[in-house]
Amino acid sequence: MKDVEIVVSKLKDKKYHISFAESITGGLCASTLISVPGASNVIGESLITYSEDAKMKYLHVSQDTLAKYGVVSTEIANEMVVGLSRLTGSDVCVSLTGLAGPDGDGVNPVGTVCMGFYINGNIEIVKEVFIGDRNQIRNSAVNYVFERLNKAL
Repeated sequence: MKDVEIVVSKLKDKKYHISFAESITGGLCASTLISVPGASNVIGESLITYSEDAKMKYLHVSQDTLAKYGVVSTEIANEMVVGLSRLTGSDVCVSLTGLAGPDGDGVNPVGTVCMGFYINGNIEIVKEVFIGDRNQIRNSAVNYVFERLNKAL
């Protein structure tokens, strides 16, 4: 059984709902989860907040935080997941922001992904660097999310 299938099963067992705020992955986390039968029991909404404006508008990410730390930062991943939790009220929320390339941002290497995990009020923020081309990096981030959720739930 794949991590995503186990995550859906665990979410159903706990009667939890999950939401995603995706930038770098552009909806791949939600799409991957929705590919599992029964996913409609655990997900009601997700957001693709690709631009800085979308992050500010929907997730209330601070313009000051963006200016100080940059869009690819643990601070932004944190503000995204907190904003998502407030917006959706989901038991489990995940945020992702990062650099899939082809160019870096002068601070982070290509493949840097910052993720926020909110589970019942507990927040963990992680930063990983994945190797590969644009789509390999995005897919690696999605796999990482479901591996981590499988362990955490």
